[in-house]
Amino acid sequence: MTRKKKIAIGALVVVVGAAVVYANIRFKRQAGVTVQTEAIQTRDLEAIVSASGKIRPRRQVQITSEVSGRVTRLAVKEGDRVQAGQFLLQVDPRTLASAVERGDAGLQAQHAALQQARTQVEASRTNLTLAQQALKRQQELWAAQLTTRESLERAETEVKVREAELRTRETEITAAEQRIRQMSAELSSAKYNLSRVTIESPITGLVTRRNVEEGETAVVGFTNNPSVVLLTIADMSVIEGEIEVDETDIPSVQIGQRAKVTIDAIQDRKIEGRVTEIGNSPIQAAGAPANQQATNFRVVVTLDQEIPEVRPGFTCTAEITTATRTKAASVPIQAMAVRELVFDKGGSIVRAPRDEKKRRRAIEPVASAETLPDGQERKETEGVFVVRDGKAVFEPVKTGIAGDRYFEILSGLKVGDRVITGPLNSVRGLTDGDPVKIDDRPEAKKK
Repeated sequence: MTRKKKIAIGALVVVVGAAVVYANIRFKRQAGVTVQTEAIQTRDLEAIVSASGKIRPRRQVQITSEVSGRVTRLAVKEGDRVQAGQFLLQVDPRTLASAVERGDAGLQAQHAALQQARTQVEASRTNLTLAQQALKRQQELWAAQLTTRESLERAETEVKVREAELRTRETEITAAEQRIRQMSAELSSAKYNLSRVTIESPITGLVTRRNVEEGETAVVGFTNNPSVVLLTIADMSVIEGEIEVDETDIPSVQIGQRAKVTIDAIQDRKIEGRVTEIGNSPIQAAGAPANQQATNFRVVVTLDQEIPEVRPGFTCTAEITTATRTKAASVPIQAMAVRELVFDKGGSIVRAPRDEKKRRRAIEPVASAETLPDGQERKETEGVFVVRDGKAVFEPVKTGIAGDRYFEILSGLKVGDRVITGPLNSVRGLTDGDPVKIDDRPEAKKK
Protein backbone atom coordinates (compact mmCIF):
# COMPACT_ATOMS: atom_id res chain seq x y z
CA MET A 1 0.00 0.00 0.00
CA THR A 2 1.36 3.33 -1.01
CA ARG A 3 1.94 6.21 1.39
CA LYS A 4 -0.83 8.27 -0.22
CA LYS A 5 -3.40 5.50 0.24
CA LYS A 6 -2.47 5.14 3.89
CA ILE A 7 -2.95 8.86 4.47
CA ALA A 8 -6.30 8.80 2.68
CA ILE A 9 -7.55 5.84 4.74
CA GLY A 10 -6.42 7.53 7.97
CA ALA A 11 -8.23 10.73 7.05
CA LEU A 12 -11.40 8.77 6.28
CA VAL A 13 -11.26 7.02 9.68
CA VAL A 14 -10.89 10.39 11.47
CA VAL A 15 -13.85 11.87 9.60
CA VAL A 16 -16.07 8.85 10.33
CA GLY A 17 -15.08 8.92 14.04
CA ALA A 18 -15.82 12.59 14.32
CA ALA A 19 -19.19 12.06 12.70
CA VAL A 20 -20.03 9.31 15.18
CA VAL A 21 -19.02 11.47 18.15
CA TYR A 22 -21.04 14.41 16.82
CA ALA A 23 -24.05 12.18 16.26
CA ASN A 24 -23.83 10.86 19.82
CA ILE A 25 -23.59 14.37 21.25
CA ARG A 26 -26.45 15.54 19.04
CA PHE A 27 -28.58 12.62 20.13
CA LYS A 28 -27.89 13.23 23.81
CA ARG A 29 -28.76 16.90 23.48
CA GLN A 30 -32.02 16.06 21.80
CA ALA A 31 -32.82 13.23 24.19
CA GLY A 32 -31.83 15.19 27.31
CA VAL A 33 -29.53 14.64 30.30
CA THR A 34 -30.51 11.88 32.70
CA VAL A 35 -31.18 13.30 36.15
CA GLN A 36 -32.61 12.28 39.50
CA THR A 37 -35.27 14.33 41.24
CA GLU A 38 -36.85 14.71 44.64
CA ALA A 39 -40.16 16.26 45.65
CA ILE A 40 -40.28 19.24 48.00
CA GLN A 41 -41.55 18.05 51.39
CA THR A 42 -42.09 19.48 54.84
CA ARG A 43 -39.54 18.49 57.48
CA ASP A 44 -38.41 19.47 60.94
CA LEU A 45 -35.08 21.28 60.54
CA GLU A 46 -32.32 22.28 62.92
CA ALA A 47 -29.57 24.78 62.12
CA ILE A 48 -26.34 23.56 63.69
CA VAL A 49 -23.07 25.40 64.29
CA SER A 50 -20.27 22.93 64.92
CA ALA A 51 -16.88 23.82 66.38
CA SER A 52 -14.11 22.14 68.33
CA GLY A 53 -12.22 23.13 71.44
CA LYS A 54 -11.09 21.95 74.88
CA ILE A 55 -12.76 20.81 78.07
CA ARG A 56 -12.07 22.98 81.11
CA PRO A 57 -13.46 23.33 84.63
CA ARG A 58 -15.43 26.46 85.38
CA ARG A 59 -13.27 27.03 88.46
CA GLN A 60 -9.56 26.27 88.58
CA VAL A 61 -7.05 27.44 91.20
CA GLN A 62 -3.28 27.60 90.77
CA ILE A 63 -1.49 27.16 94.10
CA THR A 64 1.64 29.24 94.65
CA SER A 65 3.72 29.82 97.76
CA GLU A 66 3.56 33.13 99.59
CA VAL A 67 6.88 32.42 101.32
CA SER A 68 10.14 31.06 100.01
CA GLY A 69 11.68 27.92 101.41
CA ARG A 70 12.20 24.20 101.05
CA VAL A 71 9.11 21.98 100.79
CA THR A 72 9.28 19.72 103.84
CA ARG A 73 5.90 17.98 103.53
CA LEU A 74 3.86 17.13 100.43
CA ALA A 75 0.59 15.29 100.93
CA VAL A 76 -0.99 15.03 97.45
CA LYS A 77 -0.19 13.82 93.96
CA GLU A 78 -1.75 14.36 90.53
CA GLY A 79 -5.20 12.82 90.26
CA ASP A 80 -6.02 13.08 93.97
CA ARG A 81 -9.39 14.50 94.95
CA VAL A 82 -9.16 17.03 97.78
CA GLN A 83 -11.65 18.84 99.98
CA ALA A 84 -11.69 22.54 100.80
CA GLY A 85 -9.39 23.11 103.78
CA GLN A 86 -7.43 19.88 103.28
CA PHE A 87 -3.66 20.03 103.92
CA LEU A 88 -1.61 20.06 100.73
CA LEU A 89 2.01 20.91 101.54
CA GLN A 90 4.29 22.71 103.97
CA VAL A 91 7.33 24.94 103.45
CA ASP A 92 10.20 24.79 106.00
CA PRO A 93 8.91 26.91 108.94
CA ARG A 94 12.11 27.29 110.98
CA THR A 95 13.16 30.73 109.77
CA LEU A 96 9.69 32.17 110.21
CA ALA A 97 9.23 30.44 113.58
CA SER A 98 12.42 32.13 114.77
CA ALA A 99 11.06 35.47 113.62
CA VAL A 100 7.92 34.86 115.67
CA GLU A 101 9.99 34.03 118.76
CA ARG A 102 12.11 37.17 118.34
CA GLY A 103 9.00 39.27 117.89
CA ASP A 104 7.37 37.77 120.96
CA ALA A 105 10.49 38.36 123.09
CA GLY A 106 10.79 41.93 121.84
CA LEU A 107 7.14 42.58 122.64
CA GLN A 108 7.59 41.26 126.19
CA ALA A 109 10.61 43.52 126.64
CA GLN A 110 8.59 46.52 125.50
CA HIS A 111 5.83 45.69 127.97
CA ALA A 112 8.44 45.59 130.75
CA ALA A 113 9.84 48.92 129.56
CA LEU A 114 6.35 50.40 129.60
CA GLN A 115 5.79 49.20 133.16
CA GLN A 116 9.11 50.73 134.20
CA ALA A 117 8.18 54.01 132.54
CA ARG A 118 4.87 54.09 134.39
CA THR A 119 6.72 53.51 137.71
CA GLN A 120 9.03 56.39 136.92
CA VAL A 121 6.06 58.61 136.17
CA GLU A 122 4.58 57.84 139.57
CA ALA A 123 7.92 58.63 141.19
CA SER A 124 8.15 61.89 139.27
CA ARG A 125 4.65 62.87 140.37
CA THR A 126 5.58 62.16 144.01
CA ASN A 127 8.75 64.23 143.70
CA LEU A 128 6.74 67.06 142.14
CA THR A 129 4.25 66.97 144.99
CA LEU A 130 7.06 67.16 147.54
CA ALA A 131 8.67 70.05 145.68
CA GLN A 132 5.35 71.92 145.54
CA GLN A 133 4.84 71.43 149.29
CA ALA A 134 8.36 72.73 150.02
CA LEU A 135 7.71 75.75 147.83
CA LYS A 136 4.49 76.47 149.69
CA ARG A 137 6.33 76.43 153.07
CA GLN A 138 9.03 78.71 151.74
CA GLN A 139 6.43 81.12 150.47
CA GLU A 140 4.76 81.20 153.92
CA LEU A 141 8.11 81.75 155.66
CA TRP A 142 8.97 84.46 153.15
CA ALA A 143 5.73 86.24 153.97
CA ALA A 144 6.63 86.13 157.69
CA GLN A 145 10.19 87.30 156.92
CA LEU A 146 11.53 84.02 158.35
CA THR A 147 13.49 82.74 155.28
CA THR A 148 15.94 84.02 152.79
CA ARG A 149 15.32 84.92 149.16
CA GLU A 150 17.75 82.27 148.09
CA SER A 151 15.77 79.48 149.81
CA LEU A 152 12.54 80.66 148.16
CA GLU A 153 14.11 80.71 144.69
CA ARG A 154 15.68 77.29 145.25
CA ALA A 155 12.20 75.89 146.10
CA GLU A 156 10.67 77.46 142.98
CA THR A 157 13.44 76.01 140.81
CA GLU A 158 12.94 72.57 142.33
CA VAL A 159 9.23 72.62 141.35
CA LYS A 160 10.07 73.53 137.75
CA VAL A 161 12.64 70.72 137.55
CA ARG A 162 10.17 68.18 138.91
CA GLU A 163 7.48 69.34 136.42
CA ALA A 164 9.90 68.93 133.52
CA GLU A 165 10.90 65.51 134.80
CA LEU A 166 7.23 64.43 134.94
CA ARG A 167 6.60 65.56 131.37
CA THR A 168 9.67 63.59 130.22
CA ARG A 169 8.48 60.44 131.95
CA GLU A 170 4.99 60.79 130.47
CA THR A 171 6.56 61.16 127.01
CA GLU A 172 8.51 57.97 127.61
CA ILE A 173 5.24 56.17 128.34
CA THR A 174 3.76 57.37 125.04
CA ALA A 175 6.90 56.22 123.19
CA ALA A 176 6.80 52.86 124.93
CA GLU A 177 3.15 52.39 123.96
CA GLN A 178 4.00 53.22 120.33
CA ARG A 179 6.84 50.69 120.35
CA ILE A 180 4.47 48.07 121.78
CA ARG A 181 1.96 48.70 118.97
CA GLN A 182 4.77 48.45 116.41
CA MET A 183 6.14 45.25 117.92
CA SER A 184 2.60 43.79 118.08
CA ALA A 185 2.12 44.49 114.38
CA GLU A 186 5.49 42.93 113.54
CA LEU A 187 4.63 39.90 115.66
CA SER A 188 1.24 39.53 113.94
CA SER A 189 2.96 39.73 110.55
CA ALA A 190 5.51 37.11 111.60
CA LYS A 191 2.75 34.82 112.85
CA TYR A 192 0.82 35.31 109.60
CA ASN A 193 3.94 34.49 107.57
CA LEU A 194 4.42 31.40 109.70
CA SER A 195 0.84 30.33 109.00
CA ARG A 196 1.47 30.62 105.26
CA VAL A 197 4.07 27.87 105.28
CA THR A 198 1.13 25.46 105.57
CA ILE A 199 -0.93 25.44 102.37
CA GLU A 200 -4.47 24.10 102.37
CA SER A 201 -6.84 23.56 99.46
CA PRO A 202 -9.08 26.59 98.86
CA ILE A 203 -11.67 24.51 96.97
CA THR A 204 -12.97 20.97 96.64
CA GLY A 205 -11.68 19.47 93.43
CA LEU A 206 -9.09 17.41 91.58
CA VAL A 207 -5.32 17.90 91.62
CA THR A 208 -4.70 18.20 87.89
CA ARG A 209 -1.04 19.22 88.03
CA ARG A 210 1.84 19.01 90.53
CA ASN A 211 4.99 20.92 89.67
CA VAL A 212 6.96 20.39 92.89
CA GLU A 213 8.53 17.49 94.78
CA GLU A 214 9.27 17.19 98.47
CA GLY A 215 12.71 18.72 99.16
CA GLU A 216 12.55 21.24 96.32
CA THR A 217 12.52 24.98 96.97
CA ALA A 218 9.33 26.95 96.58
CA VAL A 219 9.72 30.61 95.65
CA VAL A 220 7.28 33.47 96.07
CA GLY A 221 5.24 33.71 92.90
CA PHE A 222 2.05 34.92 91.33
CA THR A 223 -0.85 33.29 89.50
CA ASN A 224 -0.38 32.02 85.92
CA ASN A 225 3.41 32.02 86.17
CA PRO A 226 4.20 28.38 85.35
CA SER A 227 7.65 28.63 86.88
CA VAL A 228 6.29 29.12 90.40
CA VAL A 229 2.92 27.31 90.32
CA LEU A 230 3.17 24.39 92.73
CA LEU A 231 -0.23 22.72 92.28
CA THR A 232 -3.30 23.17 90.11
CA ILE A 233 -6.69 22.20 91.53
CA ALA A 234 -9.79 22.05 89.34
CA ASP A 235 -13.39 21.98 90.52
CA MET A 236 -14.84 19.40 88.12
CA SER A 237 -18.40 19.69 89.43
CA VAL A 238 -19.16 22.22 86.67
CA ILE A 239 -17.51 21.43 83.32
CA GLU A 240 -17.31 23.71 80.31
CA GLY A 241 -16.30 23.30 76.69
CA GLU A 242 -14.33 26.26 75.39
CA ILE A 243 -14.67 26.16 71.60
CA GLU A 244 -13.57 28.35 68.72
CA VAL A 245 -16.39 29.43 66.40
CA ASP A 246 -15.78 30.93 62.97
CA GLU A 247 -16.75 34.57 62.54
CA THR A 248 -19.37 33.69 59.91
CA ASP A 249 -21.29 31.59 62.46
CA ILE A 250 -21.02 33.94 65.45
CA PRO A 251 -24.05 36.14 64.54
CA SER A 252 -26.36 33.12 64.87
CA VAL A 253 -24.95 31.98 68.24
CA GLN A 254 -26.80 33.33 71.28
CA ILE A 255 -26.55 32.92 75.05
CA GLY A 256 -28.78 30.10 76.29
CA GLN A 257 -28.85 28.06 73.06
CA ARG A 258 -28.74 24.31 73.57
CA ALA A 259 -25.72 22.29 72.47
CA LYS A 260 -24.52 18.71 72.30
CA VAL A 261 -20.89 18.13 73.21
CA THR A 262 -18.89 15.11 72.10
CA ILE A 263 -15.64 14.46 73.95
CA ASP A 264 -13.03 12.68 71.85
CA ALA A 265 -12.00 10.46 74.74
CA ILE A 266 -15.64 9.42 75.34
CA GLN A 267 -17.01 8.80 71.86
CA ASP A 268 -20.04 6.74 72.89
CA ARG A 269 -22.09 9.61 74.32
CA LYS A 270 -23.19 13.17 73.70
CA ILE A 271 -23.52 15.49 76.68
CA GLU A 272 -26.20 18.17 76.73
CA GLY A 273 -25.21 21.73 77.50
CA ARG A 274 -25.98 25.37 76.85
CA VAL A 275 -24.11 28.43 75.62
CA THR A 276 -23.12 30.58 78.61
CA GLU A 277 -20.49 32.92 77.19
CA ILE A 278 -19.62 34.45 73.80
CA GLY A 279 -16.38 36.34 73.24
CA ASN A 280 -16.53 39.91 71.99
CA SER A 281 -13.04 39.94 70.50
CA PRO A 282 -11.34 37.50 68.12
CA ILE A 283 -8.96 34.93 69.50
CA GLN A 284 -5.35 36.00 68.99
CA ALA A 285 -3.06 33.08 68.21
CA ALA A 286 0.37 33.57 69.75
CA GLY A 287 3.17 34.03 67.24
CA ALA A 288 0.99 34.06 64.10
CA PRO A 289 0.76 37.22 61.94
CA ALA A 290 -2.63 38.89 62.34
CA ASN A 291 -3.29 38.92 58.58
CA GLN A 292 -2.76 35.14 58.35
CA GLN A 293 -5.02 34.11 61.22
CA ALA A 294 -8.46 32.62 60.83
CA THR A 295 -10.90 34.85 62.66
CA ASN A 296 -12.47 32.78 65.41
CA PHE A 297 -14.34 33.77 68.56
CA ARG A 298 -14.38 32.02 71.92
CA VAL A 299 -17.68 30.42 72.91
CA VAL A 300 -18.21 28.64 76.24
CA VAL A 301 -20.70 25.76 76.52
CA THR A 302 -21.55 24.69 80.09
CA LEU A 303 -22.40 21.00 80.39
CA ASP A 304 -25.52 19.96 82.26
CA GLN A 305 -23.97 17.09 84.19
CA GLU A 306 -20.83 16.09 86.04
CA ILE A 307 -18.64 13.51 84.27
CA PRO A 308 -16.15 11.86 86.65
CA GLU A 309 -13.89 10.43 83.93
CA VAL A 310 -13.34 13.77 82.18
CA ARG A 311 -10.06 15.65 82.62
CA PRO A 312 -9.23 19.27 81.80
CA GLY A 313 -7.73 19.64 78.34
CA PHE A 314 -9.74 16.87 76.65
CA THR A 315 -10.59 17.72 73.05
CA CYS A 316 -14.29 18.18 72.36
CA THR A 317 -16.70 19.12 69.59
CA ALA A 318 -19.86 21.10 70.27
CA GLU A 319 -22.93 21.19 68.03
CA ILE A 320 -24.93 24.30 68.88
CA THR A 321 -28.57 24.41 67.76
CA THR A 322 -29.00 28.00 66.59
CA ALA A 323 -32.51 27.69 65.10
CA THR A 324 -35.31 25.15 64.61
CA ARG A 325 -38.22 24.90 62.20
CA THR A 326 -41.24 22.61 62.41
CA LYS A 327 -42.81 21.28 59.19
CA ALA A 328 -40.82 23.62 56.98
CA ALA A 329 -40.75 23.21 53.21
CA SER A 330 -37.23 22.01 52.47
CA VAL A 331 -34.99 21.28 49.54
CA PRO A 332 -31.90 19.00 49.47
CA ILE A 333 -28.65 20.91 49.75
CA GLN A 334 -27.24 19.23 46.63
CA ALA A 335 -30.10 20.68 44.57
CA MET A 336 -29.01 24.26 45.23
CA ALA A 337 -27.13 26.05 42.45
CA VAL A 338 -26.08 29.57 41.48
CA ARG A 339 -26.67 30.95 38.00
CA GLU A 340 -26.49 34.35 36.35
CA LEU A 341 -29.95 35.50 35.31
CA VAL A 342 -31.20 38.55 33.50
CA PHE A 343 -33.83 40.64 35.30
CA ASP A 344 -35.98 43.49 33.97
CA LYS A 345 -36.86 46.71 35.78
CA GLY A 346 -39.70 45.01 37.61
CA GLY A 347 -37.46 42.27 38.95
CA SER A 348 -38.88 39.56 36.66
CA ILE A 349 -36.63 37.01 34.98
CA VAL A 350 -35.98 37.54 31.28
CA ARG A 351 -35.63 34.08 29.77
CA ALA A 352 -33.87 34.12 26.38
CA PRO A 353 -35.00 31.78 23.54
CA ARG A 354 -33.12 28.51 23.40
CA ASP A 355 -31.11 27.21 20.45
CA GLU A 356 -28.06 25.04 20.16
CA LYS A 357 -25.67 27.92 19.68
CA LYS A 358 -26.89 29.68 22.84
CA ARG A 359 -26.83 26.43 24.81
CA ARG A 360 -23.20 25.89 23.92
CA ARG A 361 -22.40 29.43 25.05
CA ALA A 362 -24.35 29.12 28.29
CA ILE A 363 -21.43 27.74 30.22
CA GLU A 364 -19.05 30.34 28.80
CA PRO A 365 -18.41 33.72 30.48
CA VAL A 366 -21.43 35.98 29.93
CA ALA A 367 -21.19 39.21 28.05
CA SER A 368 -20.87 42.49 29.89
CA ALA A 369 -23.92 44.32 31.20
CA GLU A 370 -23.58 46.94 28.43
CA THR A 371 -24.89 44.40 25.88
CA LEU A 372 -28.28 44.19 27.66
CA PRO A 373 -31.22 46.44 26.79
CA ASP A 374 -31.93 49.41 29.04
CA GLY A 375 -33.50 48.42 32.36
CA GLN A 376 -32.13 44.89 32.36
CA GLU A 377 -29.28 43.56 34.49
CA ARG A 378 -27.51 40.33 35.23
CA LYS A 379 -27.30 39.04 38.79
CA GLU A 380 -25.95 35.89 40.35
CA THR A 381 -28.99 34.15 41.77
CA GLU A 382 -29.41 31.20 44.10
CA GLY A 383 -32.00 28.66 43.05
CA VAL A 384 -32.86 25.13 41.95
CA PHE A 385 -33.74 23.35 38.72
CA VAL A 386 -37.35 22.23 38.50
CA VAL A 387 -38.49 19.72 35.86
CA ARG A 388 -41.32 21.14 33.72
CA ASP A 389 -42.44 19.65 30.42
CA GLY A 390 -39.25 17.60 30.18
CA LYS A 391 -36.98 20.59 30.66
CA ALA A 392 -34.85 21.89 33.50
CA VAL A 393 -36.19 25.29 34.52
CA PHE A 394 -34.06 27.35 36.90
CA GLU A 395 -36.20 28.87 39.65
CA PRO A 396 -34.76 31.42 42.11
CA VAL A 397 -35.55 30.62 45.73
CA LYS A 398 -35.23 32.36 49.07
CA THR A 399 -33.78 30.10 51.74
CA GLY A 400 -34.02 30.18 55.51
CA ILE A 401 -32.07 28.05 57.94
CA ALA A 402 -29.78 25.23 56.80
CA GLY A 403 -30.05 21.78 58.36
CA ASP A 404 -27.53 19.01 57.95
CA ARG A 405 -29.04 17.89 54.59
CA TYR A 406 -31.77 20.35 53.70
CA PHE A 407 -32.36 24.08 53.26
CA GLU A 408 -35.56 25.72 54.43
CA ILE A 409 -37.44 27.25 51.48
CA LEU A 410 -39.15 30.55 52.24
CA SER A 411 -40.31 31.39 48.72
CA GLY A 412 -39.96 30.30 45.10
CA LEU A 413 -41.17 26.69 45.48
CA LYS A 414 -44.11 24.86 46.92
CA VAL A 415 -44.56 21.44 48.45
CA GLY A 416 -44.73 18.78 45.71
CA ASP A 417 -42.44 20.51 43.18
CA ARG A 418 -39.79 18.14 41.90
CA VAL A 419 -36.27 19.51 41.92
CA ILE A 420 -33.21 18.04 40.26
CA THR A 421 -30.81 16.63 42.87
CA GLY A 422 -28.24 14.74 40.81
CA PRO A 423 -25.97 13.52 39.49
CA LEU A 424 -23.73 16.29 40.80
CA ASN A 425 -21.91 16.81 37.49
CA SER A 426 -25.22 17.07 35.68
CA VAL A 427 -26.53 19.70 38.08
CA ARG A 428 -23.33 21.71 37.68
CA GLY A 429 -23.61 21.70 33.89
CA LEU A 430 -27.36 22.36 33.55
CA THR A 431 -28.63 25.60 32.13
CA ASP A 432 -32.12 26.99 32.04
CA GLY A 433 -34.24 25.13 29.49
CA ASP A 434 -32.04 22.04 29.02
CA PRO A 435 -34.03 18.89 28.10
CA VAL A 436 -33.77 16.23 30.80
CA LYS A 437 -34.83 12.66 31.42
CA ILE A 438 -35.86 11.59 34.91
CA ASP A 439 -34.52 8.33 36.28
CA ASP A 440 -35.44 8.00 39.98
CA ARG A 441 -34.75 4.30 40.26
CA PRO A 442 -32.78 3.45 43.45
CA GLU A 443 -29.99 1.84 41.47
CA ALA A 444 -29.66 4.96 39.32
CA LYS A 445 -29.32 7.20 42.42
CA LYS A 446 -26.48 5.04 43.69
CA LYS A 447 -24.36 5.65 40.59
